Amino acid sequence: MSAKKIDIVIGSGVPLRGNDIDTDRIIPARFLKRVTFDGLGQFAFADDIASLEIQNKKHPFRDPLYEKGSILVSNQNFGCGSSREHAPQALKRWGINAIIAESYSEIFFGNCVALGIPCYTVDHETAQKILAWIEANPSVPMETSTESRSLKMGDETISLNLADGPRGQFLDGTWHARAALMANVNKVVELASGLPYMSFLD
Repeated sequence: MSAKKIDIVIGSGVPLRGNDIDTDRIIPARFLKRVTFDGLGQFAFADDIASLEIQNKKHPFRDPLYEKGSILVSNQNFGCGSSREHAPQALKRWGINAIIAESYSEIFFGNCVALGIPCYTVDHETAQKILAWIEANPSVPMETSTESRSLKMGDETISLNLADGPRGQFLDGTWHARAALMANVNKVVELASGLPYMSFLD
């Protein structure tokens, strides 16, 4: 298993306006009982979707205009709440490959890095500008880049913020911990065989 570099993400946007969108809204607690993450994407925002349907409104994750979107855009403190890995897993399995927001919960951000989902930040004015552009151009592809920390949106290029640490992980493949272990499996086995509590390897 080789480490995968993550740089360019191309896809249309999914506008999700609002602050403090927490992990319980992203994936309600009852879905945490699933044995694997497979198929989790279909339940993303299940309760929000149901609440809006009662009002004859469409959530972006059920709106045909955004059904093929892969770049999620939101506002402040996205992914707050409990530390459940299921939240970014659900987003990834729905089809989200990059996120742009004003800020994130630290644990949610770390879980996204571990799944290979770049999470960029922008200020409020820029977030509102991107959201409005997506709503006006619902199926038009955008492009994010970890290398240049930028978003190409129509004829405009917007600077995005991404700390050097996670940016470096995406570009050199070290975000993928399992790949790093598999690439050094002989060293792992050698080290483990010298540990008394790992004698079962003999």
